[in-house]
Amino acid sequence: MPAYVFGKLIVEDWDWYREYRSVTEPLVEKYRGRYLIKGGDAEKLEGAEPPGHALVLIEFPDREAAQAWYSDPDYARMIALRKASGVTTELLLAEGIPPTA
Repeated sequence: MPAYVFGKLIVEDWDWYREYRSVTEPLVEKYRGRYLIKGGDAEKLEGAEPPGHALVLIEFPDREAAQAWYSDPDYARMIALRKASGVTTELLLAEGIPPTA
C-alpha cells in the first residue's frame, strides 16, 4: 500500500535550501519515492492555519520505505540543518489507498 509524506514549511530565510535539496532529492529516489508536490503557491480553502510557504507531498511504495527514508542518517543531518535555519515544519506520514487491479 502506498504511503505519503506531507510537509508544510514556514520559511523566513532560504539560504539552507540548496544544500538540503542536494541531499534530500537523491534520498527520496533511493527509497523509491517520488514527489507529487514540491513548492508553494497554495490556496487555503478551509481552516485557521496558514498554508505555509512551501508544501511537499512525496509518495513512497509503502510505509516501510517512507520510514526508512525519514530514518536515514543523511536525512537526519538535513533535519538538523532545516531546524537550525529556523524553518517551522509539519510532517505527516499516512498510508494511502492501494492501487486497483
